[in-house]
Amino acid sequence: MSSQPLISVNNLVRYYGDYCAVDNISFELAAGDILGFLGPNGAGKSTTMQMLSGNLAPSEGEIHINGVDLLDKPGAAKAALGYLPEVPPLYKEMSVDEYLRYCARLRRIKKADTKDAMALAKQRCGLTDAGKRLIGNLSKGFQQRVGIAQAILHSPQVIILDEPTVGLDPIQIREIRELITELGKSHGIILSTHILPEVESVCNRVQIINEGSLVYASDMKGLLEQQNTGSYEISLHRPPSIDDIRAANFVGQVEQLDTNHFIVNISTTADELASMAVNNNWGLTRLVPHEHSLEQIFINLTLGDGGNA
Repeated sequence: MSSQPLISVNNLVRYYGDYCAVDNISFELAAGDILGFLGPNGAGKSTTMQMLSGNLAPSEGEIHINGVDLLDKPGAAKAALGYLPEVPPLYKEMSVDEYLRYCARLRRIKKADTKDAMALAKQRCGLTDAGKRLIGNLSKGFQQRVGIAQAILHSPQVIILDEPTVGLDPIQIREIRELITELGKSHGIILSTHILPEVESVCNRVQIINEGSLVYASDMKGLLEQQNTGSYEISLHRPPSIDDIRAANFVGQVEQLDTNHFIVNISTTADELASMAVNNNWGLTRLVPHEHSLEQIFINLTLGDGGNA
């Protein structure tokens, strides 16, 4: 695998008048990455997506797509990019084949290669039997598939998907997530979404933007491990008072879930917590690391220290 990143963003800034919507962000996307790009409304996420896709010029900074400077050589850079906006750019009076043939011309795919490119895109998106159907007569899930097919028609190295499952039913959502996972094996993908379970199910990396700045960038495992350090769920058959648990100098915050179950933050190993419960005859029945949901982690990072884990 080449060491050159598929996307390299350096010190990206975007102003709207005096308002700084994106404030000096930098990141990279490698082949095989499915990067979940998260942020609350107004965080600068959509502005960043528009700059990455070449629809909006940055005030400062650089964007390289597959090694090509997007600002200096926009045509060559965009040739390596497939983009599905939140509202797919579909002509619903066209059939699937007519639309993809039109997109192939826009992408300057050679006439001799168009048929094979269309067949491959349809096959990958589960549209092989839908070529003659009018797009307007397709379900929303299949329309999303057509939108993804146009994004991958020219076999780009990078795919940007903006809210690809909004408005779909649970079965359609599962199908689109499976498609994204499959595409991630041969492309670099940026998935911009508000749906946190979507990130957990398909992404191997996560990036959170808040108030125009990146507040976190890591792989999913690292994010969860960092947030879970020192927090344990403990179940006791003969539970003491919370004050008795807090009495140990290595115990920090204690949250009582119900009569027998607690979440305990400690500054030492779980063995010491277990020993304390056994030595005091509290009837230890369960002791496991407490895992925060990505939703809670997102709230903690975007709201600051005020969010309770």
